[in-house]
Amino acid sequence: MTREEKILININKRDIGLEIGPSHNPIAAKKDGFNVHIIDHMSKADLIKKYAAHNVDLSRIEDVDYIWKGESYAQLTSRRKYYNWIIASHVIEHSPDLVSFLNQCDEVLRDEGVLSLAIPDSRFCFDSFRPISGIGKILDAYYNKHTIHTPGTAAEYFLNFTKRGGTICWNDSFREEFKLEFTKQNAYENAQAILQEHVYIDLHAWCFTPTSFRLIIQDLNDLGLISLKEVSFFPTYGCEFYITLGRKGIGFQQGRLDALKTIKAELSM
Repeated sequence: MTREEKILININKRDIGLEIGPSHNPIAAKKDGFNVHIIDHMSKADLIKKYAAHNVDLSRIEDVDYIWKGESYAQLTSRRKYYNWIIASHVIEHSPDLVSFLNQCDEVLRDEGVLSLAIPDSRFCFDSFRPISGIGKILDAYYNKHTIHTPGTAAEYFLNFTKRGGTICWNDSFREEFKLEFTKQNAYENAQAILQEHVYIDLHAWCFTPTSFRLIIQDLNDLGLISLKEVSFFPTYGCEFYITLGRKGIGFQQGRLDALKTIKAELSM
């Protein structure tokens, strides 16, 4: 299956959907016949300016229906239980509060709706030397109502951001050398900017292997913090894995101890 087929496996393009943060590379483009609304952090014109020098196909940039400024998706769209599907590719790992992100998506989904995610596998991207995220920090971010990343998250991100063979993502057969991208001064300055000025700096708050993410979703559901459960899953291909969530999902079926062993094995690769 192609990347698109995995992401779209539970999606009917004729049903009304929402794509969050497609940037210059939408999965469910309006021009391809998808009945879709677009949320992004800036307008189409501003996105074209942003990516003008990045050697990407600017014609793929969508008309943006809703420019997100930090409000909930229900507030932004003035809709609840409206969408049949949501796509968010490489978005959830940026969220300062993962639980609230999931619940905000859930709030605008119909009862049978699905949330389709493409998520970077931290083993095969610039997060490679960062520890995977545990549920403790995820719960702390939720209970403390984080809306920006913490100074500690910024320090960890910039201290450990690594390229391999000059690229920020790779696959499991890649054997090029690692190289750190930023300095300790970069880490200090960004952490201080958050601490003193309370600014939002765009970075990865969360790092996952496929099984660590699946277990976190199941734990959050079992703890009553989210209503979403696993509907379908595709393992890592290249630098990302794919998972669809929904209220009607069957959930993660692997036993907890076996899942923990699997995570340990994933991290030993």
